[in-house]
Amino acid sequence: MEGLLQALGAYQTFNPTGWVAVYRMLPMWAGIVCCVAGVTLLVAGGGKLFRVLAGPIGAVLGLLWTPVLVMKLGLPDVAKMATIAAAVLMALGFLLPTAITFLGVGVPLGLLAGQIAGQQDFLLGFAPGFIIGGLVGAMLQRPVAVLVASAVGAWMFVIGALAALHQVGGVVQAVASKPWGVIIAAGLFAVAGAVYQLAVRPSPEEADKLRAERERLKVRQAEQHALEKRWGVK
Repeated sequence: MEGLLQALGAYQTFNPTGWVAVYRMLPMWAGIVCCVAGVTLLVAGGGKLFRVLAGPIGAVLGLLWTPVLVMKLGLPDVAKMATIAAAVLMALGFLLPTAITFLGVGVPLGLLAGQIAGQQDFLLGFAPGFIIGGLVGAMLQRPVAVLVASAVGAWMFVIGALAALHQVGGVVQAVASKPWGVIIAAGLFAVAGAVYQLAVRPSPEEADKLRAERERLKVRQAEQHALEKRWGVK
């Protein structure tokens, strides 16, 4: 857990070099797993698979944002609060993925609104930004889920590729030394994945409808075949 917190710590600040350098903490096999998981999220992460993704995302949000919110809201810094929040949000993500899209959109907008309001009136800015952003995230659950899944999948893919190819040495280090190039590459993968899932891949509801129609067609064909066989129609 300490290693995970150290890795995630780079994402609590604007530190592109630190974001990319996380690949050094991953062994080759973990990099390969990240690549496979990243591709899966890019092509199908915004559908029913998002429930599986929502749990880990909830845990990461708890680890990242709990210390920030505690500091901004002036709450007492209880030991292991971030770990407890991560466990709660992980369970909540598996049970109710919409809650993660609510928090995933609401908290950043709340923090932005609170920052604009200033430290003295942070809560006055944070509360409406959090509520409005969260409601938007919940109402636009599928597009938000697709965007989140594509972004996470793209980043997992590029970081995993760097970790898997780390043995190459100079090539990977040369690429990692240009963090903005890595970020742009991940962004392009994320855009491609989001466009594919939203414009090409049917939504879970549409997929269920198509599946039901295929099942009804099979039943009708079976009934027609049985009727023709009964009456000797060729």
